Amino acid sequence: MGALAEIVMPKLGLTMTEGMLAEWRVQPGARVEAGDVLFVVETEKIATDIEAPGPGEIRELLVPAGSTVPVGAPVARWTGAAPAAAETPAEASAPPAPPAAAAGRRIIATPLARRLARERGVALAELTGSGPRGRIKARDVPAAARPAPPVPPPATAAAAEGEFIPLDRVRAAAARRLTQAKQEIPHFHLGATAEISRLLALREEWRDLPGAPRLTVTHAVLAAIGRALVAMPELNRVWAGEGWRRLPSPDVGLAVDTPRGLFAPVLRDAGRLPLDVLARRADDLVQRARDGRLSPDELQGGSITLSNVGMHGARFLVPIVNPGQSMILGLGAAESVFRPDAEGVPVLRREMTLVLAADHRVLDGAAAAAFLARIIAFLEKPLALLLAPAAGSI
Repeated sequence: MGALAEIVMPKLGLTMTEGMLAEWRVQPGARVEAGDVLFVVETEKIATDIEAPGPGEIRELLVPAGSTVPVGAPVARWTGAAPAAAETPAEASAPPAPPAAAAGRRIIATPLARRLARERGVALAELTGSGPRGRIKARDVPAAARPAPPVPPPATAAAAEGEFIPLDRVRAAAARRLTQAKQEIPHFHLGATAEISRLLALREEWRDLPGAPRLTVTHAVLAAIGRALVAMPELNRVWAGEGWRRLPSPDVGLAVDTPRGLFAPVLRDAGRLPLDVLARRADDLVQRARDGRLSPDELQGGSITLSNVGMHGARFLVPIVNPGQSMILGLGAAESVFRPDAEGVPVLRREMTLVLAADHRVLDGAAAAAFLARIIAFLEKPLALLLAPAAGSI
């Protein structure tokens, strides 16, 4: 019998050095085929199914579930081919649900499909998958309603203390990351208002353009942040131990609220994209974040993230810098206010509050204030957002 091959901890992002093997989906002696899920890896930002690259038999599990394993370290031995250490899994998603039981056949389903089926009270065994080898995808799960729960009995004295709700892996990882960020990153904050009457007027005219995508204030602010990074490339940097790391591309993250928690996918090259292209790509990122279809690489990189709470009516947000970045911009709702003009006559204005949080190891107050002022300048004179920056300006 030939030597067994090793299955190793894959590298799921440019900055990943280790991952937690959260769950084994196979046991020694199991026969697997290409696409079968072997184990689940949890990083700081996402939980990912790791699939078999081909057929084989699992002979030995080398680490128990719950272990933190360096990238490239062996986690199991099997009779199949050795997967590459930097392999990228086919699907990244929210924490997976346990496999559904089925008589006579093994059910293969994406983690998102499992979650939807669980939430909607649908048995996976009754579904027909549209994916490879009958894999059940999210679109295969019908919008069936779960039966109404029975009326609970009157609360007892013990229940009066409240219900403990444990966090899933994604939310628990986010809680750990943000607690660490608040404790370790020396935050400071700057706030300012932008007069966006021209921007809102531009948005109205944009709607009349044939074939133009929907343009939102969020799209405009993403473009303004990206253009500010192009104009001030020396500030597109992050903390790297004992110094700074200058980033080569004006990438901007966007905080997205999803049923599985908050994610911040990164819009690549945001500072150089035409406004219509930026709008389409941003909308695609948001939709895939909500569907649980982001790749691990899309959650890596960038020096800054935008977090918009304006749609909820909040006037401003004092945000926390995401680990691995140096800035985050909190965006509030647009407000109608009267301000005196040069002659003292009240004039109706449309204003929006922006709060920039920055890592004091990377930026001082003057640099952050200049960066925030550059963003506001783009928003107050939005025609500049229609011009593409000169190539090679960052």
